Amino acid sequence: MEERTRYEIRDVVEADLPAVVAMNELAVPHVNSLDHRQIKRLLDQAAYFRAIVRGEGTGEEVCAFLVGLGPEASYESPNFLWFCKKFNRFAYIDRIVVALTARRNGLASVLYEDFERVFRHKVPILACEVNIRPPNPASMKFHRGRGFRQFGSQRIDNGDKEVAMLVKKLDR
Repeated sequence: MEERTRYEIRDVVEADLPAVVAMNELAVPHVNSLDHRQIKRLLDQAAYFRAIVRGEGTGEEVCAFLVGLGPEASYESPNFLWFCKKFNRFAYIDRIVVALTARRNGLASVLYEDFERVFRHKVPILACEVNIRPPNPASMKFHRGRGFRQFGSQRIDNGDKEVAMLVKKLDR
């Protein structure tokens, strides 16, 4: 009988960063490319930076991660800054990445549920963006299914990219 894979959700630690950087690069263009220094800066200022891992001790493997920021963060992302101009209080999902080998196991849903639980009584909305150009229909479907609605859009990267700006109002 095959043993079920056991996953654990926990805060990302500095030792996880090489795996996080590698996973992030495999997810481009759905997320922007970040090097180790940039990911470390996110770790230092994120309101939420958690991973789902499998295995134990030195055999742990990062299978998914989610980075979330509050409006007080010093982050130059044009998408984050767009939300800062529109809202005083929100929790921003900067990125979520699930390893290719761990997809279709509900890990993104687990991270989103955890993120929402953490911020439910702290902020009135969750915010994120999804690519319209190049399109990311799977992500758009996922977010709509979780209650996110488009609040606007913006062109970035010298007009080469367009993103839908999504928000989810939290019941408080």
